[in-house]
Amino acid sequence: MTNTKRAAMAVLLTASFTLAVDFSILNVALPAIGRDVGLPLGRLPWVTTAFALCAAGFTLLFGRLADIAGRRRTFLAGMAALGVSSLVGGLAQTAEVLLAARVVQGLATAAVTPAALALLTTLFPAGPARDRALGLNGALMAAGFTTGAVLGGVLTGLLSWRWAFFLNVAVAAVVLVAAPVLIDDVRPEHRPRIDWAGAVTVTGGLLALVHGWLPVGVLLLGVFWFVERKVAQPLVPVRVLRSRGVGWGNLAGLLAFATETSLVFVLTIHLQDVLGYSPLKAGLAFAALGLGTVAGGMAAPRVIARIGARGALAGGFVAQAAATLPLVLLGPDRPWLLALTFAGGVANLVAIVAFMVTVTNALPLADQGLATGLATMSQQVGITVGTPVMAAVLAGGFVPAVAANAAVALAAGVLFSFAVPPARTAVAA
Repeated sequence: MTNTKRAAMAVLLTASFTLAVDFSILNVALPAIGRDVGLPLGRLPWVTTAFALCAAGFTLLFGRLADIAGRRRTFLAGMAALGVSSLVGGLAQTAEVLLAARVVQGLATAAVTPAALALLTTLFPAGPARDRALGLNGALMAAGFTTGAVLGGVLTGLLSWRWAFFLNVAVAAVVLVAAPVLIDDVRPEHRPRIDWAGAVTVTGGLLALVHGWLPVGVLLLGVFWFVERKVAQPLVPVRVLRSRGVGWGNLAGLLAFATETSLVFVLTIHLQDVLGYSPLKAGLAFAALGLGTVAGGMAAPRVIARIGARGALAGGFVAQAAATLPLVLLGPDRPWLLALTFAGGVANLVAIVAFMVTVTNALPLADQGLATGLATMSQQVGITVGTPVMAAVLAGGFVPAVAANAAVALAAGVLFSFAVPPARTAVAA
């Protein structure tokens, strides 16, 4: 790995980490935001939802556009949009301006995340070097979600929630200066036409799905499948949708992100409402989880090299379930049980990296924007859908919610142990 490649990887990983932080950095700050911009309690969730909907719904479209228009170009345009929208959000004095800024932030995330991941996978050939890069990326993405919760509490308590936006401005400026020098673009020799019918139906379907309009989402995604079978240059070729590595791999990614992020939500509520933790103390309690995700990202390439991506995927889910179930005993006299979140974080990241290796290595270099767009979509849908589903389960109590989370992880491990195609180091077709 040359110094230039290391620097390019650092730029891409910095961008990805920043976007992961954005998913959770404003959660603790919502009451303060509402007071400052005049946003009533009932509309506060839209500060998070407006961002998450756009980030999840438009990811696949932007991932494919990156293959067509150029990955570096898409990456830089997205970072520029992130910087401008974050500056507007940090300076916002009204709810309307703030929510508009969050929408653009979500669109920028939908453009940057798959483009950055595609640039990362094309920087290294399929094999150990790419696996290590994906391990670092997975570790930082998962750690970013946890870090966001902690950082949001610190910034809001010591400075202002507006600094959560201004941090993005600084990162975007650095990336926009460094990326054109360090990163080469990859563009196809012949640009296919954009499948706008497929783009509209899949984007609408995903938006409906993550917003909870299940029948509408299923209907639009069904229309999308029909469109992709008929058009000459589909947004997502049917051969890709039928690939076991792509299909089962992305389902694994969705469940990996849904189970771990929803567990963080359940534990956060329990720590504050039942055990009496302050928001800052509750955020800091997840430091072990953050360290676990970093350790898991570092260990995952070695695990994959030893037992293959399928074994790492299944084993990661089973180990995550084993670390999650004892948390049903968590109480004021047993706070040490939170140490299990470290083991759960390690296991979850091993599964996440294995899913990324499975999905990206299942497609050729020319389709890496599509591969990473699908993978990012799975991750963001998992984050967006997992928490409200777990919130509904939590209404029945803390113990059933944690037990259900562990059961899903265990079932996933058993399922993927035979559903995902075996590949010690998959080779792009």
